[in-house]
Amino acid sequence: MSEQSGRPRRPAKPYRRPQKDPVRILAFEALRAVDERDAYANLVLPPLLRKAREKADFGARDAALATELVYGTLRRQGTYDAVVAACVDRPLREVDPPVLDVLSLGVHQLLGTRIPTHAAVSASVELARAVLGDGRAKFVNAVLRKVAQDDLQGWIEKVAPPYDEDPEEHLAVVHSHPRWIVSALWDSLGGGRAGIEDLLAADNERPEVTLVARPGRSTTEELLREESAVPGRWSPYAVRLAEGGEPGAVDAVREGRAGVQDEGSQLVALALANAPLEGADEKWLDGCAGPGGKAALLAALAAERGAALLASEKQPHRAGLVARALVGNPGPYQVVTADGTRPPWQPGAFDRVLMDVPCTGLGALRRRPEARWRRRPEDLENFAPLQRSLLRTAIESVRVGGIVGYATCSPHLAETRAVVADVLKQYPDTELIDARPLLPGLTALGEGPDVQLWPHLHGTDAMYLALVRRTG
Repeated sequence: MSEQSGRPRRPAKPYRRPQKDPVRILAFEALRAVDERDAYANLVLPPLLRKAREKADFGARDAALATELVYGTLRRQGTYDAVVAACVDRPLREVDPPVLDVLSLGVHQLLGTRIPTHAAVSASVELARAVLGDGRAKFVNAVLRKVAQDDLQGWIEKVAPPYDEDPEEHLAVVHSHPRWIVSALWDSLGGGRAGIEDLLAADNERPEVTLVARPGRSTTEELLREESAVPGRWSPYAVRLAEGGEPGAVDAVREGRAGVQDEGSQLVALALANAPLEGADEKWLDGCAGPGGKAALLAALAAERGAALLASEKQPHRAGLVARALVGNPGPYQVVTADGTRPPWQPGAFDRVLMDVPCTGLGALRRRPEARWRRRPEDLENFAPLQRSLLRTAIESVRVGGIVGYATCSPHLAETRAVVADVLKQYPDTELIDARPLLPGLTALGEGPDVQLWPHLHGTDAMYLALVRRTG
């Protein structure tokens, strides 16, 4: 008997080791790497999956679930943070990041998958016990039980302001994008609720894996023999793995004869290659060639015409990736490590120049969902001088009558039209070419003469392209 209460003491519960779920532990490790090391999920996840597959009890279904948990959680992070914030009694910044990762994984299972409620909660609590300890597991359990009281739509109605009161914040919470990105994308689209909602929704969809058959080394016919392979929508060299196939299992990809390349990226290279040109067409330049996708396609297209490509990349490790992508090209090429703002080649040396400049990457948020939470408005100011300098280099590197392609994987007006307009003011002997006819079959490309691709309209990354001819 207890001397204080006079009641019999309850026997202590025997300690139970947490059940270690390899799928959820892997997903947690991937999220921690993204948070702690600023890693990208598309780079972190494959080696984790390869290591897990070495174990006999980790199969294809486990890999698919782990992938869905990681990417689904990252894509909907903003929405889930708003839900969790409504269920805890402190600011989210005071919740330890590892705890927040476990909570986010749990919320995604509850609100974003078909996993039964009891299974989602219990699996998340067991994960918390395994990686955080029993004390924090109780906190996770309490929060997730609150979350489980409503579905996603119900929570959105609670945590998102009404559209009529604050349209940008409403869209930011509903579609899990930072408010400033919502505003920027809306400006680039030119207004209208339907368009921005469709774009933001497309950013949260899993993109198909798209391959490119490199001319002279592989063909689309070869790639279409792969399971689940279907033709690309726009590029004659594109093949889509419609059911999320593994590109590393494709012989042509493994051997470097084909590559993984978004169709928008292919179209940029094709448009530059097919732009009308008078006179010599022998020397091509890719001035920002890393990691090598566009360079490999350009080099192959150049080889078909007897032209040679010079691929330049500032970062040595990225230059190495370019060299690897070009191995086996059927025609002459050269890879150099050089700063495009201080080029080692002579002015006017090339007939065609591609300058796919470093940018915020806001056009590829569906592929790198974590990037939306890392980028800040001030990043635009950091990129601006470099983008302008590289476009100036491109114009000075092309001969009179030659063609320059300025490209970005961002639709932000500060990285697209503003850069082109500012630089062309300094070069009166230039003219913009209408790029739209060089992308046959595509519609809704903008008012021209430049081109803006969109995930929700074209199924591509939001690539931008302006074509400039040097006239004097």
